[in-house]
Amino acid sequence: QTRAIHHKNGPMLVLAGPGSGKTLVITERTKYLIEECGIDPAQILVITFTKAAATEMKRRFQRKMNRSCPVTFGTFHAVYFAILKHAYNYSADNIAREEQRYQCMREIIAKEHLTYEDETEFITSLLGEISLVKNSGIEIANYYSKNCAETVFRKVYRQYHEFLYKNRLIDFDDMLVYTKELFEQRADILAAWQNKYRYILIDEFQDINKVQYEIIRMLAGKGDHLFIVGDDDQSIYRFRGARPEIMLGFEKDYPEAKKVILNTNYRCSEEIVEGAEHLISHNTKRFPKN
Repeated sequence: QTRAIHHKNGPMLVLAGPGSGKTLVITERTKYLIEECGIDPAQILVITFTKAAATEMKRRFQRKMNRSCPVTFGTFHAVYFAILKHAYNYSADNIAREEQRYQCMREIIAKEHLTYEDETEFITSLLGEISLVKNSGIEIANYYSKNCAETVFRKVYRQYHEFLYKNRLIDFDDMLVYTKELFEQRADILAAWQNKYRYILIDEFQDINKVQYEIIRMLAGKGDHLFIVGDDDQSIYRFRGARPEIMLGFEKDYPEAKKVILNTNYRCSEEIVEGAEHLISHNTKRFPKN
C-alpha cells in the first residue's frame, strides 16, 4: 500500500484483491500528491464507476484532509458530461430521461410492426444492444442483433438516434461517444483538459470499456500520471461492454508502467479467501497472483 501511495511519476497499475484497501490507497495517494508533492488539488481527477462510490471516496478523502479540496471525484459519465457541457452548452435538460427513451422505442416498434412477448423486456433488450454497440465502438453494419433481424435493428438504431438528434437529447452512451469525437476533432479542447487534469486515478479499472479507455488515453497524454486500480478477477460487466482484457494489456500500452499487487485480504476469513482462490485459479486469462 505504501509503495502505491508514494508513487509519483509514470503510469502505475495497482492490482487490488478483495478487501485489500484500494479505496484507502486512492484517497491516501491523493492526499500524498497534495501535501508531499505540492500538486494543485484542482489538477487531480479521481474516477470510479458509480455515483455512490465516487461520493463515498470524496467523503473519506475530505475527512482525511479536514478541509475542502477542489479534487474532482466523479463517474466516467459525470466527468465526460462536464466536458460536453463546456463544449456544447449542454444542461441536465439535454439528457434523455428513461421514460422518453422508452416512449421513443414504443413508437418505433409500432411503426416497424415488431412482435414481442413482453414489451418492457423487449425494449430493455433493444436499448441494451444499442448501448453495447456504442460502448464497444462496433460499426453498426458489423453488429448482429439478438432481438431482431440485422436490417430491422439498424432501422431501430437509426430512428432512435434521429429522435435524440431532433430533440437535442443525448443518452448516457452518447456522453462517451461525443467526448471521444470532440477530443479527436479538437486538439485545442483536448489540450485544455489535459492541462486541467494532470493526475488521473481510476478505480475498478477492470470494468472499463473500449470507448472509456480511448478517451482516458487521450486525456492522459503520455500517461505519465495515470494511476489505475482494479482486479481482473472481479470483472462482471462484460455483458454491457466492459473489457477486462484492457487491464490485462495495460503494460503493453504503457511499457514503463510500474505494478504493485495488494494481495492481503483484510476483510474475509481464511476459508472464504481459499475457496475464492481455488475457484478463480481455473481462469486462464488473468494476472498471476495469490
